[in-house]
Amino acid sequence: MLFRPTTEADLDRVTAFAVDEPVSWIPADRYLAELAEGMYRPEWTWIAEAGDRVVGRALWWGQSDSEHPIALDCLHLDPSAGDRVSVAAGLLEAGHAAFARQGAPKPPLYNLTLPNGWRDDAAVASAVAWRKEAARAAGLTDEVERLRLEWTPEIGVPETKGRLRFAEASDEEFLEVFQLIAVGSLDAETRRKVAAMGAVEAAREEMEFYLERPGKRSWWRIAYTQDGAVAGLAIPSATPYNVNVGYLGIVPEMRGQGYVDDVLAEITRIHAENGAELITATTDTTNAPMAAAFARAGYRNSEIRLLFSAPAD
Repeated sequence: MLFRPTTEADLDRVTAFAVDEPVSWIPADRYLAELAEGMYRPEWTWIAEAGDRVVGRALWWGQSDSEHPIALDCLHLDPSAGDRVSVAAGLLEAGHAAFARQGAPKPPLYNLTLPNGWRDDAAVASAVAWRKEAARAAGLTDEVERLRLEWTPEIGVPETKGRLRFAEASDEEFLEVFQLIAVGSLDAETRRKVAAMGAVEAAREEMEFYLERPGKRSWWRIAYTQDGAVAGLAIPSATPYNVNVGYLGIVPEMRGQGYVDDVLAEITRIHAENGAELITATTDTTNAPMAAAFARAGYRNSEIRLLFSAPAD
């Protein structure tokens, strides 16, 4: 079995490779369109070959200006490859090693999109099982399950109680609020970063992530109570595909008072006033307060995301 990145000569074989399992995968038209934009690249597209046959494919994705891939979008092994777990793990390990040699600070995460209630569908659960084992064997041992949520204009912008005011602020001010929010957060990614590197570095990494996203920095707001106390922050953001609820949070001493509804309403309002036809969001399935806030605001749960990543340290 040979694991290698592709060349232009492999394009037809890569795009002809179809996935017959009921999990997310990248069809040929999307791959070609985003290949042209630099979001998929030959050196980020890896195949497993048995003789002259392509029996496996791993498609890593990044933004057009990314130096390294950000996420694994599609992993598939033909049943004829043999032990799918070991072959898929070998394919991922080969890709991770190449990215590390090119300077990537950590392996890209693996993003697996699934239908709601996927555990109740035997075919979906089976497709997830071997991919999960392969991801873990390749070092992506941290697992988070997230709700993918959507807002569309007919839902309407959520009403607010008028208890907060929102203002633009400097990067230094935002960094300070990021640090405050990181303490006691229920978000799994934030918690593991804080455990690995402390609240200050975790906040810095979080903020840098959103500064690099396609959303506009001018959308960002800090939330204050009417007497001037910091309550939280609102970061409307975007991906290459949609605007989204990038980051929202409430400082520890203000939690449990319903301010999250006002912050989410502010993010929704900013996007809506800019003409958004779709706003997306995600939150951990274990973060019940945040999921409830999205439900109150009318956001609909459209699918499930399973994220596998390397430990933060």
